[in-house]
Amino acid sequence: MGDQKGPKRLPVKISDEVLKGVYANSLMVMHARGEFVLDFLSVFPPQASVNARVIVKPDSLKRMLRAVKENLDKYESRFGEIVLPEGDSEGEPEFS
Repeated sequence: MGDQKGPKRLPVKISDEVLKGVYANSLMVMHARGEFVLDFLSVFPPQASVNARVIVKPDSLKRMLRAVKENLDKYESRFGEIVLPEGDSEGEPEFS
């Protein structure tokens, strides 16, 4: 009985529908005390549509942000820095 080091890996199932993915070019974030709501949108003026809504606990979101940051850093070290246009919120949709 040896000690296993590292995190345990769970098998992950993914349906064919989810495997296809959805396109999103914008994100709206809302929060309450116990959860964050992430709405992934496709914005094609004159309208936008929510393609996916993900609701997560605050600690889960923090772990996700860390994982995204690590992967973004790896991406940029391999392919170069992603340069955002000046005033990168320019052209973003406004919602009322």
